[in-house]
Amino acid sequence: MTQLRQLYVNLAQPRLGAAVVYATDDFFADKARLIDPADPVFIPGKYDDHGKWMDGWESRRKRTPGHDFCVVRLGLPGLIEGFEIDTRHFTGNYPPFAEVEVCRSDDDVPADDAGWTLVTGRLPLQGDHRTYFPIQHREPATHVRLHIFPDGGVARLRVWGTVAKDWSKVGPDERIDLLAMENGGRGIIANDEHYGAVENLTAPGRGVNMGDGWETRRRREPGHDWAVLALGAPGLVDEVVVDTAHFKGNYPDRCFLQGAPEARGSPEEIGAQSEDWPVLLPEVKLEADTVHVFREGLADLGAVRFVRLNIVPDGGVSRLRLIGRVAR
Repeated sequence: MTQLRQLYVNLAQPRLGAAVVYATDDFFADKARLIDPADPVFIPGKYDDHGKWMDGWESRRKRTPGHDFCVVRLGLPGLIEGFEIDTRHFTGNYPPFAEVEVCRSDDDVPADDAGWTLVTGRLPLQGDHRTYFPIQHREPATHVRLHIFPDGGVARLRVWGTVAKDWSKVGPDERIDLLAMENGGRGIIANDEHYGAVENLTAPGRGVNMGDGWETRRRREPGHDWAVLALGAPGLVDEVVVDTAHFKGNYPDRCFLQGAPEARGSPEEIGAQSEDWPVLLPEVKLEADTVHVFREGLADLGAVRFVRLNIVPDGGVSRLRLIGRVAR
């Protein structure tokens, strides 16, 4: 089930514009914390005016019929593949069951008649636990409604899927970042993500700090580190941007890029295939805390859908941008 995290993007992350827009009750813990990108924490002895401070969404003990729910507006319309419901640090106050609905709506908080579709059965939950639920739903969604029965606390909700980009609105000569998360780009696999996740390479904007990038551990053996990513659509790349923002004593010395029009199989199988892909950008020198723009020397590989970023020998990269046109 954890392969959901390898293959898909979290559509409920605030940096894409996602927000928790409604909750029946968040007396004990603010609903906004439900989609905080950081892992939940427990702080012994921390209390506020309502009681024990908890890192997540928590409703009060229900003394009337019914149950609690909240509504998450996704950052971008997407095809949802599954959910992660995380109850870490909620032990005597987690909900024993949950259900999830989705809909597509232009409203900030869709009404009950907005065409909500139940995409899970009644899900049993455990305390202090992370549970993954794959689903089958082939229509793009903009909102998720999480029902908890009858009340309690959930630390985090992750909504795994792919961005449903409307490519008909992109002109044939329009140059865009084909690897951007908002255009459907995503990380597939990396040989090492010790300090930072590969998905950060495709995130919007520049990295906010050194933790907002892909960074490997210090390599003590021969070789180099690498990551494989998928473009949102097959494209003709004419510019590569490698941004080492905030990486100063730990940026890679060099990098090179490989590309391919297709790849199949598991993330591990795709990673193995990528070793033999042709070179898109030959090995180039990198500098600390710098936006590197490469236009000269790019190989004409035609339309590519997958790329492998090789960093030599190790270190951190904040963002990778592949600028070009969608292949028609």
